[in-house]
Amino acid sequence: MKKILLSFGLVVFGSLLAVHAWLGQAPGDGKKEIDLIVESGDSPHSIARELTGENMILSRSYFLFLTRFTGNTGRFKQGIYSLNDGMSAWQIMDRIVGGKVKLVTFTVPEGYNNRQIGDLLKEKNLSKSREEFLQAASDTALLKKYKIPAQSLEGYIFPETYSVPVGFPVNRITEMMVKMFFKKLKKVENIPDDLTPQELHQRVILASIVEREAKKKEEQPLMAGVFMRREKIDMPLESCATVQYLFDKPRPRLFEKDLKIQSPYNTYLNRGFPPGPISSPGFPALNAVFNPVETDKLFFVLKPDGSHYFSKTHREHLDAKRKYLDSQR
Repeated sequence: MKKILLSFGLVVFGSLLAVHAWLGQAPGDGKKEIDLIVESGDSPHSIARELTGENMILSRSYFLFLTRFTGNTGRFKQGIYSLNDGMSAWQIMDRIVGGKVKLVTFTVPEGYNNRQIGDLLKEKNLSKSREEFLQAASDTALLKKYKIPAQSLEGYIFPETYSVPVGFPVNRITEMMVKMFFKKLKKVENIPDDLTPQELHQRVILASIVEREAKKKEEQPLMAGVFMRREKIDMPLESCATVQYLFDKPRPRLFEKDLKIQSPYNTYLNRGFPPGPISSPGFPALNAVFNPVETDKLFFVLKPDGSHYFSKTHREHLDAKRKYLDSQR
C-alpha cells in the first residue's frame, strides 16, 4: 500500500513539475515586444491581466501563484519595463521586481504641445531632433492602433514623469506615452460606455484648450462648462491659447493683429472647436471635460493671482477687463 501511495505521489509530483514547466515557459519567440507600465498601487492581478491580454504569459493564475510562492506579491516596482514574448514568467517577474537598467528620466509638463515635447526629448538626448519625434507622433500605424481620428498624436501624449533605458527608440517612447494616456483615461469619471473615437477626440481638443487657459485646477470644470456653452450657442470660443498654438513657441502676450491671423486654429475668427488638440492635457483637464460645471457664464478674464473672473454678460466682462487687465498695464 505504501509503495502504491509513494508511486502515486511521485506521479502527482511529476505531473505538477510538468505543469509548472509548461506554464512558466515563454509563450513566443521574442519577436513581440511591449512596454509594460507599472504604476504605484497597481496590483499583481491588474499586472497579470495585462500580461495575459498582451500574450506575454501563458497563465494569469500561474503568474499570480508564482508571485505569492516567491514572496514577491508586494514588491513590484513602479516603472516602465521592456518585455518580449520570449521571456518566461520567472524572467518577467524578476524584471518587474527589481531589474536594474541605466535610465533616463524626463517629465512632460501639462500643457506642452508636440513641438515642445520634441525639443524636450532632444535636450535629454532621447531623439536626434524635434522632427524625429514629430515624425514618430504622426505614425499612421500608431494612430490606427489607438483609433485616433487625426493626423498626429497631439493631445494624446500624456504629461507625466517617465524613465526609459538609455538608447530607447523614439517610436517606443512615443507609444509608451500614448499608452499612458489611455491608461489614465480609464480613471476619468463618467465616461460614456459607448463613447466613439471621434467623440473622445472632441473632448481631448476641449481638454487641451482648458489645460492652456485655466492654470488653477479647481477652475477647469467651470472653464470647460463655459467653452461648452459657447460652442452650444454657436458663439466663437475666443481662446487665446488656440492662437498661441500658431507660434513656434508661446509668446508673453498677444496683440490685436495676432487675433486676426487666418487659421482654422484661430477661434476668434472661427466658430466651434479647432481641427485638433493644441496641447497635452493632464488628468484634471481630461476629467473636467467629462464632468463640466453647468453654468450661465460666457466670459472670463485673467486676474493677477492667476485665477479667472467669470461673467455672464458682455458688459460685466468689459467691467472685469477694466478692473483686472488695466491694473496690470
